[in-house]
Amino acid sequence: MKATEVLADGYGRIREVVHDVVEGLSAEELNARTDAGANSIAWLVWHLTRVQDDHVADASGWEQIWTAQDWFTRFALPFPAAATGYGHTARQVGTVLVDSGDLLLGYFDAVHEQSTGFLRGLAAADLDRVVDAGWDPPVTLGVRLVSILADDLQHAGQAAYVRGVLERR
Repeated sequence: MKATEVLADGYGRIREVVHDVVEGLSAEELNARTDAGANSIAWLVWHLTRVQDDHVADASGWEQIWTAQDWFTRFALPFPAAATGYGHTARQVGTVLVDSGDLLLGYFDAVHEQSTGFLRGLAAADLDRVVDAGWDPPVTLGVRLVSILADDLQHAGQAAYVRGVLERR
């Protein structure tokens, strides 16, 4: 199996978890927080999708799905278009509200499609390309793609945990 196929498989697993978490939940459940400082499923899925969208777009040179397909307007969040949720306060987390899982999954699926399309077009040698020289050592495309995968799976797992807590209430 090629490295790019392994990455594509990993990104597919993110999709599986996100769909398992979001499907069948009401808006109330998606927006619920276990306490005032906790993240909601809506915020977690929005954030993991924004990070993947931002980072893959940067690495590929493509426009983010967030703006290219006008998800920024559809979500109508009180943040600049460039916001990904990184460093959000508990108050800001509480402003990420959705009317249904369709909005979250629509955006996620569009980003997933772009990400996997990018992965399919890569050769193994592409993974060694430096995408961020601001770090020591510089960040290669392979490291960036694994970082996105790890971060997204962590947040998807957190969302699954929140769903489990809500279902036991």
